[in-house]
Amino acid sequence: MLVGVFFEFLRLGVSAFGGPVAHLGYFRRTFVERLRWIDDPAFAEIIALCNLLPGPTSSQVGIIIGTLRARALGGLAAWVAFTTPSAVLLAAFAYGVPFLSGRASGVVHGLIVAAVAVVASAVIDMRRALCPDRLRRGIAIVCAAIALSSDKFAAQLVVLVLGAIVGLSFLRGLPAPEPVELDLGISRRAGLCAAIAFTAVLIASSLLGPASHDPALGIFAAFFRTGSLVFGGGHVVLPLLQAEVVPRGFLANDRFLAGYGAAQAVPGPLFTFASYLGAAMRWPLQGPLGALVATVAIFSPSFLLIAAIAPFWRDVRRSPSWAAALRGINAAVVGLLFAAFIDPVVENGIHSPLDVGLAVAAFVLLRLLRWPPWSVVACSGLAGWLGA
Repeated sequence: MLVGVFFEFLRLGVSAFGGPVAHLGYFRRTFVERLRWIDDPAFAEIIALCNLLPGPTSSQVGIIIGTLRARALGGLAAWVAFTTPSAVLLAAFAYGVPFLSGRASGVVHGLIVAAVAVVASAVIDMRRALCPDRLRRGIAIVCAAIALSSDKFAAQLVVLVLGAIVGLSFLRGLPAPEPVELDLGISRRAGLCAAIAFTAVLIASSLLGPASHDPALGIFAAFFRTGSLVFGGGHVVLPLLQAEVVPRGFLANDRFLAGYGAAQAVPGPLFTFASYLGAAMRWPLQGPLGALVATVAIFSPSFLLIAAIAPFWRDVRRSPSWAAALRGINAAVVGLLFAAFIDPVVENGIHSPLDVGLAVAAFVLLRLLRWPPWSVVACSGLAGWLGA
C-alpha cells in the first residue's frame, strides 16, 4: 500500500504541470475517478480544509490523501514522491542546466496548454458535485467574480469567509450529507503537540532568525516563515521570498527571477522554487544540501498544521452549523477554481488560435474519449515540440 502511494504520487510529480489548481484536477482524476481511494465529498472536504491553511494547497491535499491511504508514512511518501522531481530539476537549473532552451520551450508550452483542459474538466465535475442548486451556483459565480477582480492575496480568504456566511445564513436545514471520514490516525495529544511546535518555531523564526549571525539559521527561519504565512497559492511566495533573499545579498535579483521563471516550467508544486534558491544562494549550505534544507524548511509548516488540526476536524465537521458553512465554502471553492482557470491557467496557456485548438483537442480526449491525463499531457507536449 505504501509503495502504491509513492509511485502514484511520483507519476503525478513528473506529469502534473500547470500549478496548484491543475494539480487538484490531476488528483481528482487519479484518486477519485481512477483509483477510487476517496470520493467527491471527501475530496471536496480535504480541499476546503487545506484552503483554510497557509502553505501549498495541492501539496497539503496530497499529504492528506497519502495519510488516509497509508497513515503517517503514506503522507510522507506522497510528499516526497510529488515534490522530488521538480525539486531536483530546479536544483539542477541552479547550476545552469538549459532545459528551457530551443524546442524544450515548445514542449513546456504544450504541457501548460494540457493543464487548461485538465482544469476545465475538474471545474465542470466539481460544479456538478458541489453546486447542485441555484443558490450555490450563485455563490460560485459571485466568488469567481471577486477573485478575478481583486488582489489574489486577499481574495481567497474573502471568498471562503463569504461562502461560509452565506452557507450559515441560507443553507441550513438541507438533508445532511453522508458522513465523510477523514481519520488521519493522529491523536488529540499529538495534535496539540504539533500546534505547540508550529507556534514555537514560527515565533522563534520571526524573532531570532532575522537577527541571527548564523546564515544557515537565518535562511531556515526565512523559508519556514514563508511556508507558514503564504495564503492565496504558490505565486504569492514570489514577493515574500524575494524580500527575504535579495536585499540580504544571498542572490542577485536577475538570478532570482530566472529561477522563478524556471519554476513555472516544471511539474509538481511551485514551492519547490525553494529548492532552486537553496542550491543557488551564497550561503554555507549551497548546492544539493542547501536545496534539501530550504525545501524541508518551506514545507515543514504544512505537516505541522495538518497534524494540529486533523484530530479536531471530525468534531468540527459534525456540527450542524459547520455543515451549513461547509456547503457554502465548497461552492466558494468552485468559484475559486473557475477564477484560477481563467487567471492564471488560461491566460498563461492560451496565446494563439493554435493553442485554443490544442486545448479543445485535449479536452475532448479527456472528457469524451476518456484518455488518462498522463497520455493527454504527453500528446500535448509532443504537439508543442512539433510546433516550436
